[in-house]
Amino acid sequence: MEKLSNDVLSIQVSAAGAELCSIQCNGKEYLWQADPAFWNRHSPVLFPIVGRVWDNTYRCEGETYSLGQHGFARDMEFQLVSITDNEVWYRLTDNEETHKKYPYNFCLEIGYRIEQKKIHVMWRVKNTGKGDMYFQIGAHPAFYFPGFDASTKERGYFGFDKKEGLEYILIGEKGCANTDVHYPLELKDGLLPMNTSTFDGDALILENGQVGEVALYDNSRKAVLRLLFDAPVVGLWSPPGKNAPFVCIEPWYGRCDRMNFDGEYKEKDWIQHLPENGTFDGGYVIEIME
Repeated sequence: MEKLSNDVLSIQVSAAGAELCSIQCNGKEYLWQADPAFWNRHSPVLFPIVGRVWDNTYRCEGETYSLGQHGFARDMEFQLVSITDNEVWYRLTDNEETHKKYPYNFCLEIGYRIEQKKIHVMWRVKNTGKGDMYFQIGAHPAFYFPGFDASTKERGYFGFDKKEGLEYILIGEKGCANTDVHYPLELKDGLLPMNTSTFDGDALILENGQVGEVALYDNSRKAVLRLLFDAPVVGLWSPPGKNAPFVCIEPWYGRCDRMNFDGEYKEKDWIQHLPENGTFDGGYVIEIME
């Protein structure tokens, strides 16, 4: 486990999945600490898919592959590449194991940099093979509900950098998206109230780059933290029916299959494309606002 810290902020990162495991600001923990009674992860990186593929299989270059939810990177050991006082980088490359699930040659680098009360989460995907490469990548950080009280229904608020016209879709059959029905995101005084039933239908998925900022507020409407990103999709999630003490804000360069999708992998919604020798740079920023 590697640790970066400054006068106010401290983070810990594991080479297992290159996963962010702790965010402490002025001694307070903000990142979910992976209690398996609710969810046994902190902030996994999703690669080379986000969510599920239909029937857990997909077709690529004339072959059919099996791949579980969110891909394989989160369950693999990364190599520590470099570390300084305020920045750390890890690397994962393709191997015999990944080729059984995903045919492309790749280099995935994940970095974290701290700056005052900000964590810069950086992803770099390189196509190291011949011909075109396709992939998805996404975030899944879980944050404690501020002032969580299991005996109450209220869970705080979400705020966005857009106040009107927002809409979302939901997960349907087999963990895949029902893209036929769009729901309006109903804000109250510019914020989305959260309660114990907000995620009864699973994740709320906002597509088409509707927002580039999601902030978490406590029940008094005080801003606690925010995520800044340019990803085209963001998922908002807490485990349905568990009254869990955390909520996830998930910027995605990708999304699960739409229900009944039977096309090629390269035809998936929100698929990312790299030409031979191409490089993708993405990521997001977490800012503590207290």
